[in-house]
Amino acid sequence: MARVPPSFHYEIEVMARGVLRVVGVDEVGRGPLAGPVTAAAVRLDPGRIPQGLGDSKAISAGRREELYQELLEVAEVSIAHATVEEIDSLNILRASHLAMERAVAGLSADHALIDGNMIPRGLSCAATPIVKGDALCLSIAAASIVAKVTRDRIMVDLAQQHPGYGWETNAGYPTPEHFQALLDLGVTPWHRRSFKPVHNILYQDVSVTS
Repeated sequence: MARVPPSFHYEIEVMARGVLRVVGVDEVGRGPLAGPVTAAAVRLDPGRIPQGLGDSKAISAGRREELYQELLEVAEVSIAHATVEEIDSLNILRASHLAMERAVAGLSADHALIDGNMIPRGLSCAATPIVKGDALCLSIAAASIVAKVTRDRIMVDLAQQHPGYGWETNAGYPTPEHFQALLDLGVTPWHRRSFKPVHNILYQDVSVTS
């Protein structure tokens, strides 16, 4: 069965109520053991929507890069992050919402279409959650592409500073290579200490004696 491409009808539905600035919002990086969580907010121009927008996970890396560049030229884009420290102090869900809030604040939006089933509590505007929004809604699909390309680039840069973990290919996700590097090379400042695999390695040698 052919995949149905995302549409612009969610945006049209909101704009029909007199709302002017509608943005799509998505985040990338909840699952990795290392690196920030990255969010993007995108306001598309209805007359200049790039062809081929879709869930970033279903698009090749090369095509994502092309769409990313095109979106920067034809759309309003805001990118934001939550740091490893914020992830560890707040928890990953709250940190990902914080990144979304920061991204939306960068575009002075009137309404945000959010990927998922939750609305971040600190948003600067009204919002609608859309489950699987990156596969259904064009603005969210655009945001997913921008967020993923941005975060992947960050992890490639960090891989040069901390070789051996495979971040240039695994983007910090818990692959066998990444696990082995944690055991062999140890924990870097970019690892999320609140995540169980990292926490366990940090404290595996700590013994409690009576």
